[in-house]
Amino acid sequence: MLLRGSGTAGPWGWLTLLLVACAARASEITFELPDNAKQCFYEEIVQGTKCTLEFQVITGGHYDVDCRLEGPDGAVLYKEMKKQYDSFTFTASRNGTYKFCFSNEFSTFTHKTVYFDFQVGEDPPLFPSENRATALTQVK
Repeated sequence: MLLRGSGTAGPWGWLTLLLVACAARASEITFELPDNAKQCFYEEIVQGTKCTLEFQVITGGHYDVDCRLEGPDGAVLYKEMKKQYDSFTFTASRNGTYKFCFSNEFSTFTHKTVYFDFQVGEDPPLFPSENRATALTQVK
């Protein structure tokens, strides 16, 4: 997974970018979102790929943030306000850079800690050998 981050998170933005750079192959990130700030992430996705964005606010205030996901053409695919957690699955309708942002701009003094998992494509099976045909599965 190749994520790029940007936003108005001030000094936390650089820390977030550092964490993203270190975890470029990971599918989940936890980051600080200061009050009155917005943090965006970008992902190159191939048309037809199934993707899932899951997030949860794990500390701060009323445990809520705004979340928005846009396609390469700027079309809004998902937008929720003041959510504590959510999950959204979609299939990429075109090749390009997809953008998802978390906003805490409505908060004037409470920063949040946000966890998200952005899965692009299907997870490989945990135990590939269990997917092979066996005598028992052939009987079923």
